[in-house]
Amino acid sequence: MPIQLRSLPRPWLSRQLGLPLTWSEVSGGLGDLGTLLPILLSLSLAGQVSLSSSLIFGGLWNVLTGVYWGIPVCVQPMKALAAAALAKGLSSEEVSGAGLMVGGILVLLGVSGLVGLVAKWSPKSVVQGLQLGTGLVLASKAAKLLSPLGWWPTSATFHWADNAWWALAAGIFVAFFSTAPGGTRASRVPSALGLFLVGCVFVVIRLATDTEVPEPRWPYPHPQDSIPAPRAPSMEETTHGFLVAGVGQLPLTLLNSVVALVALSGTLFPPARESASSGKKLSIREVTCMVGVMNLIGPWFQAMPTCHGSGGLAAQYRFGARAGGSVVVLGLGKMVLGLLFGTTLLPALTRFPSGFLGVMLFTSGMELAMAAIPWEEEEMDVHLGWTVRLATAGSLIAFSHDGIGHLLFMNMFT
Repeated sequence: MPIQLRSLPRPWLSRQLGLPLTWSEVSGGLGDLGTLLPILLSLSLAGQVSLSSSLIFGGLWNVLTGVYWGIPVCVQPMKALAAAALAKGLSSEEVSGAGLMVGGILVLLGVSGLVGLVAKWSPKSVVQGLQLGTGLVLASKAAKLLSPLGWWPTSATFHWADNAWWALAAGIFVAFFSTAPGGTRASRVPSALGLFLVGCVFVVIRLATDTEVPEPRWPYPHPQDSIPAPRAPSMEETTHGFLVAGVGQLPLTLLNSVVALVALSGTLFPPARESASSGKKLSIREVTCMVGVMNLIGPWFQAMPTCHGSGGLAAQYRFGARAGGSVVVLGLGKMVLGLLFGTTLLPALTRFPSGFLGVMLFTSGMELAMAAIPWEEEEMDVHLGWTVRLATAGSLIAFSHDGIGHLLFMNMFT
């Protein structure tokens, strides 16, 4: 049974939407910030996406998925696409074109049912290997956020609001209060929400004491912060963006954002608990179509291409989310910030402690990796099953690509 926690003092949203809403749910909705903020900031600062559009459309998808599925399915950046766009210096039009092309292909695969073949050719051990490998990759990215932090004031990377000591304290805090099945400490102290609020206090102090911060413009709108007018990228921009950034994103989306997500949701929210958690069982076709539709709409307005992901679901579950209300609250918050502040949020976001984000990202990665543990082993050879899991995970880490491990080892069970 899901953990039952105290409701918020005024659960108006809970009554209106029929979604459970507790402090733990609000905390869980923030669990994927360690993945979202670094990528969103990098793309926005490079002028490759619109921060306003990314927040507004990302928030809208959060609300829709939370209401429709009733479980905390995340909305996160397309990581492979974003990495390629940053590395190759793609223009905003090329990034939009890549997102539109990927979205169109996913809709075709979902509507036609061809995506079912991907699930059919993805044995359980391979999917769990992808989960394990992705979890370890997330943990390694967390290490990149944490390793530069200084320990002593004499260090060039030491800052009073963002240093190794704060990261260590955050790690201890999360380890002690993170929500776990049957746990009670997390019901009293939602850890992700606590880190977020402390981080926001640090941001406010840093903004108030930094003389280089531009004057905030509020309320919205302002011409330079408004949502860009819809613009169709040219065929050349679309083709170049897709070949550079979209081709590598497709297998990642199909395997991690669809197949592994559906598998993980079945582990965290099995059918026996479905009625209790008010969740709707995810289907391969629906998830594929949803990711496709998101990317056939948002990129027209230079919003960041987005997808779902098993890592994000694991992160939000780890930090307390058990129902769709968690991502609904997150989505509404993102939409309000995007509408009221737009790009004026950039100075604030760049000052959020990277140590806190790193701790949250590491915890999320470990939660996803743990999902690969077969509590009920169904394969005839346990040792072979775990060999495939580890080999798939190793190939993912070595080649930084989901598809290679999938192709190398799927024939062992087909």
